Amino acid sequence: MRKPARVAVVGAGAAGLAATKALLDVGADVVTYEKGDRPGGLWDQHNSSGLSPAYGSLHLNTSRGRTEFADFPMPTDWVDYPSAALVAGYLADYAETFGVTERIRFDTTVTGVERAESGPRRGAWTVTTAAGATDWYDAVVVANGHNWDPRWPEPGYPGTFDGVQMHAHDYRSAEVFRDRHVLVVGMGNSAMDIAVDASYVAAAPVLLSARHGVHIVPKYLFGRPADATGGAIAALPWRIRQRLAETMLRVAVGRPEDYGLPAPAGGLFQNHPTISDTILHRLTHGEVVARPGIERLDGGRVVFTDGRSERVDTIVWATGYRVTIPFLSEQWLGAEPEKMPLHHRVFHLDDPSLAFVGLMQSTGAALPVVEAQAKLVAAHLSGSYALPADAERRAVADRTLREARARWGEKRPAMRIDFDAYVASVPREIAAGRQRLAEGAGAFEPRSTTPPDATSSDTTCEVPA
Repeated sequence: MRKPARVAVVGAGAAGLAATKALLDVGADVVTYEKGDRPGGLWDQHNSSGLSPAYGSLHLNTSRGRTEFADFPMPTDWVDYPSAALVAGYLADYAETFGVTERIRFDTTVTGVERAESGPRRGAWTVTTAAGATDWYDAVVVANGHNWDPRWPEPGYPGTFDGVQMHAHDYRSAEVFRDRHVLVVGMGNSAMDIAVDASYVAAAPVLLSARHGVHIVPKYLFGRPADATGGAIAALPWRIRQRLAETMLRVAVGRPEDYGLPAPAGGLFQNHPTISDTILHRLTHGEVVARPGIERLDGGRVVFTDGRSERVDTIVWATGYRVTIPFLSEQWLGAEPEKMPLHHRVFHLDDPSLAFVGLMQSTGAALPVVEAQAKLVAAHLSGSYALPADAERRAVADRTLREARARWGEKRPAMRIDFDAYVASVPREIAAGRQRLAEGAGAFEPRSTTPPDATSSDTTCEVPA
């Protein structure tokens, strides 16, 4: 009888929970490490990890029907765009329902993940925590997310600023902007939400600055959630979808330039759109006003590239996040983790027993993607799916990167996926892997990583209770 794989999952956000659940479904022995005190990761602003960027007004920007896990639908009486608090509760319920919670070691920070290169455990993985405990595994699933390490402007803008600067990651409530002159820098979902929130309490219209524009998509188009409209044409080639969707958007709400915003830098489905019903309303009422990029900081003022100078005493940098995986060395990540090639955006090319769930940027929701990736990992580690040969995996990764660059340019092309195409591709890949297995391809085999007991002579392994 085949020995179950012993697997470490790092992170108990949506990706880690999905990975743990899928691995439990195939009988794997799973330990999930979580820095915080609860499941749900970044969705729960009260998580003791301190990494959550969730703010009071945060809601899904993809609809309930397109966001839920297939194995755990959201309640049908929920609104189309639930709040972050509801999503956090949903993830906690998911973990409890499927026996995931009991597999999580909370308040445990992973500081190192390394593969043994020699000795009786050669090829196995050791996971080390901040408390100094270590444990051995057949495989490791990295699910620590990539929206928690704030990215500030690099290099910084010339000049000095006398007011308050904050990153969108640290925003929680609009009260911080009361009677202030506020500038929000960025055009993503958080930037729009924060600008709208601030516009109700600020001392003057909120300034919204961006060097490049994006498409603004309302949450509803023609009486339906906007992403449901996109799902209806998902089978079409993306260029055709792009033309259809851009036409519908122009008919429904016009162009960003009509609201004083810069023209989008790329087409829809190339650059990630911003989903907001409220930003256009606040722009047309003059409570938020668009400004171009920043030229320099000047004490209590900000000078923009069009020569205008505005009084500002609070700047919010909604400038995104770095991809940070602090427990893996450059040997595995390369110099820039966001450029790391993976087979099917999951398996490390040098050693597929190191897998990644959630290390992607989707054109749609994240939860169905990480659920699909989790099932792919579980199929591999259960021995029911055989990977392509090494040369084929590398060729597929190279081809996928070329196609991504053709569509998305150099903005994290290795991480980009088309939501509908990707989710549909995973069952096909699992079926192909089963066929490879039937044709004689090798399956994953667990190594000898049974944790030592009290009588073991292996004193290098300390397993926390």
